[in-house]
Amino acid sequence: MQATEGGADGVVLLDVLAGEGDFDRSILERLGHPIVECSGPDVNKLCPLVGGQGCPKFEEAHGIVFELDLDRPQHRDIVERYAELGRPDLPIRVVVHPDQQARYASLLSKVQVWDHSPTVADLDGFAAQVEAADRMETPRSVRQPEG
Repeated sequence: MQATEGGADGVVLLDVLAGEGDFDRSILERLGHPIVECSGPDVNKLCPLVGGQGCPKFEEAHGIVFELDLDRPQHRDIVERYAELGRPDLPIRVVVHPDQQARYASLLSKVQVWDHSPTVADLDGFAAQVEAADRMETPRSVRQPEG
């Protein structure tokens, strides 16, 4: 997706619990990025991306801020799928508690990590990375899983 007439750059997928993420949404929207929110699958449901069915929200995303609980196995699976299927320059930020950073080090080595709630400066830097990736982007496609 290219910048729109209004100047907005790529869509950011914001993975947050329902009712949360207002600060992130507000800042990113003010920086010109439309937001698509996902609060993750219900406890007894499988995320379509993890189930191999694809996800329109992910496919539309030019950047991802993931703030769901990594202690839930399916949430870790979602981050894994983002890293596997996203284009190599897709900005992905995962917000973790400090103890999670060590516990899930292998998974988190595939993405960038914030060990604190994102600040305006963090989100501004992230937005700049989304814009830079959009400018450098070749025709967009989601990678298919190998195997």
